[in-house]
Amino acid sequence: MPVSSDAPFADAPWMAPGLTPDARAALLDAALTEDERYGLLHSQWAIGFLPDAPLPEGAIPAAGYVPPIPRLGIPGLYETDASLGVTNPRNARPGDTATALPSGLALASTWDADLARDAGAMVGDEAAKKGFNVLLGGGMNLVRDPRCGRNFEYLGEDPLLAGVLSGEAIRGTQSQGIIATAKHFVLNDQETGRHVVNAIIDEAALRESDLLAFQIAIERGAPGSIMSAYNKINGHYACENDALLNGVLKGDWAYPGFVMADWGATTSVHAAANGLDQQSGEQLDYRVWFEAPLRESVAAGETSPERISDMARRILRAMFAAGLFDRPLPKGEPIDYAAHGRIAHKAAAEGIVLLKNARGILPLTGNAKRIAVIGGHADVGVLCGGGSSQVTTGKGHAAFIHAGGEGAMMAMASEAYHPSAPLAAIKRSASGARVSFANGRYPSEAAMLARDCDIAIVFANQWTTEGADVPDLTLPNGQDALIDAVAAANPNTIVVLQTGGPVLMPWLGSVAAVLKAWYPGAQGGEAIADILFGAACPSGRLPVTFPQSTAQLPRPELPGLGKRWAAPFGRRVDLAHAPGFDVPHAEGSDVGYRWFAREGHAPLFPFGYGLSYTAFSYANLAVTGGDALTITFDVTNTGPCEGIDTPQVYLTHRSGAPIRRLLGWSRLRLKPGERASVTLTADPRLLADFDTGRRAWHVPEGRYDIALARSAEDFDVHAGASISEKWIKP
Repeated sequence: MPVSSDAPFADAPWMAPGLTPDARAALLDAALTEDERYGLLHSQWAIGFLPDAPLPEGAIPAAGYVPPIPRLGIPGLYETDASLGVTNPRNARPGDTATALPSGLALASTWDADLARDAGAMVGDEAAKKGFNVLLGGGMNLVRDPRCGRNFEYLGEDPLLAGVLSGEAIRGTQSQGIIATAKHFVLNDQETGRHVVNAIIDEAALRESDLLAFQIAIERGAPGSIMSAYNKINGHYACENDALLNGVLKGDWAYPGFVMADWGATTSVHAAANGLDQQSGEQLDYRVWFEAPLRESVAAGETSPERISDMARRILRAMFAAGLFDRPLPKGEPIDYAAHGRIAHKAAAEGIVLLKNARGILPLTGNAKRIAVIGGHADVGVLCGGGSSQVTTGKGHAAFIHAGGEGAMMAMASEAYHPSAPLAAIKRSASGARVSFANGRYPSEAAMLARDCDIAIVFANQWTTEGADVPDLTLPNGQDALIDAVAAANPNTIVVLQTGGPVLMPWLGSVAAVLKAWYPGAQGGEAIADILFGAACPSGRLPVTFPQSTAQLPRPELPGLGKRWAAPFGRRVDLAHAPGFDVPHAEGSDVGYRWFAREGHAPLFPFGYGLSYTAFSYANLAVTGGDALTITFDVTNTGPCEGIDTPQVYLTHRSGAPIRRLLGWSRLRLKPGERASVTLTADPRLLADFDTGRRAWHVPEGRYDIALARSAEDFDVHAGASISEKWIKP
């Protein structure tokens, strides 16, 4: 959008019409003084509750702040967490609330790129109208270990699914005129020892998995910023990993934006030469590396002056590309919270996965006259994940339960519940039925209530948070025993799981139905009731594999668990000299369902799995080869009601050798009897191996067999075709 001719600096060279963001950034960088240039290269933590980190003057209390440069009309950077909604950490802005989306895994369970874009736009709109111009999301690390405390923020275990959805969410956010951030680059796949863990992985395997997810997201969403991770990769911290930042991101991919560090992750002045453009939350690091130490590094000839200008230009370029110079933020304009609530509700309902439905017990009908609702604080609200992504909704949090524990993040960690009580929503939906509640503290009391009812609905919770992993996949606080007791008392027991990821289900054979609700967000209670009573047909599909036990995982014991590791928040730990530990990633690119296929493990529930209240059939599968692999097929709703199906296409064999890779999917809403035709073309990188010698993707000539499937383990029909050899730039 062109700048108004009477706006300040309208006649500045960098405001001339028709210039590219790169050209504008170069002109503006040339006008900067040395002090102004260095001022762009480090941000301040702007929450202000640590004694040595007061709120910077001019900042909005939030995650980060870079002061404006009034002399040149450069706006400040006002940065907020995160991809699940605009956060208000520790009520730093009293009374300021926002719309809470469901967790990232819930959004990923929709497999809906359009919904991801709408969700990203919703968060971007609220951020901009609150005065923020940088959103520190979206999070998109692959789920390599189901025990990771931040999995709930992310988008599953598959690089195509995570890359597509994250890219569309970023595109939605940036459509609102602010900068979005893809994070955490890369392999931030556990929270235990996250500041010192060294992830060891082969380059080709990394290219074919986590890096491919980021590459797809960057191609689709063009985020203005990439946030580097806390951890090391192959011996080098992510924030100063020359091979990844300069070699892959800025070299092979020609990424034009800027790389910011995670808060408290900048480890030395050498990070600048190795690809980091902006030190974030400077008060949390051992030193403000990108001020006096960086100037000294330039004076000593260790860092070039050209690199300093490149760092500034990248930041300015992102600001120009997002429109920060060309239109003011709509700060203070009204936010349509009702419309945003509908987006959160849609994402929650379509992200709920029906895992079991014995005897067609769901949806509930008028035959259920007495309903017991048990446990999970269902009378209060729905659970949300902890850490920097935790959103305060319009009515505030309905409840806090202090989690306790040691560590920088755990000191401020509390289980929080959004005020969307499933109990109230169930009572509204169960018209004419008697609905009773038991808190579930005593299994005997819950069983007594269940025995007296037609239906028992047990809510079981597992709280996860940034800064800590879970030690195993059991439900905490004796909830497995609670479910066992209720199921023994009433065979019509339905379990609703609000968890941060996969959990074990020793009671699965005893219950009638299981709903995976994840952390369902601001409208979660209503969305759960919609599924239970048939106001919505379940359509979620799992974005992660549910193991039968941790023995099936690449690392049955979580590395580093039970030990204390360096945590810099407020303590300025010298991470460059902090002791750490190695975590070999022997699974390589075979993450999740690919690992299970490689090892011959049978999962509890496979990637892509989900039931419906209707049924779908597939027909007329055809595959054409040659220069590309194109798949066509028909889908028909053969069941009794309108529903959404997500047919998936997997590569199963390449030149006769078994292989398992998701090549694509479609998401179709069909009425009973309605048929739709689908055409998919596989991204050739999903057919390829990465050749580190030639630094390129190699698609070997040969026959490629695919399966049209309902999950990564449930193949419906097979076909194949031969394609020619191809080399693809990295």
